[in-house]
Amino acid sequence: MKIQPVHGLVIVCSLMWLLSSAAIYAEVERDALPDVYAEDIKAAMHDHLAEVIGADGLFYIHDDVKAADLQLRFVQIHDPVREMSGRVFFACTDFHVDGEDDKLYDVDFWLKEDQSGSLKVFQTKIHKEPRKSPLFGWFKYPRYTFIDDDIEYLYTD
Repeated sequence: MKIQPVHGLVIVCSLMWLLSSAAIYAEVERDALPDVYAEDIKAAMHDHLAEVIGADGLFYIHDDVKAADLQLRFVQIHDPVREMSGRVFFACTDFHVDGEDDKLYDVDFWLKEDQSGSLKVFQTKIHKEPRKSPLFGWFKYPRYTFIDDDIEYLYTD
């Protein structure tokens, strides 16, 4: 069966209408979701840290790159916290090695809403590790960077 030019135009116009309607619906659905502010992300992070930091004040995390278990003390949540894509939220933090305040780790946390609408951490990664330079002392050495909200690893060793 051969499609007549008029029928082809109708099909193309119908598909374009369906796609634009889906995009409008998705935007309306997104607009119906409650706004998430920086304060909400930080509050969720403080709640998470209160749950995972032990009675000894230490945050325990396994460093897959160094194959080591770390015991760190919380320092701060960086500004800005932000929304990545698809209602995924992000917070970057500093922790120092217990007893060594100058040795800072930068630890990243990703959060998303659970069924009740509360923000919960679903992923944690060590972003930067402490390295020592003979010229300027301890600094945070990055393992990855972000390009369009995607992680790009800097080194493969």
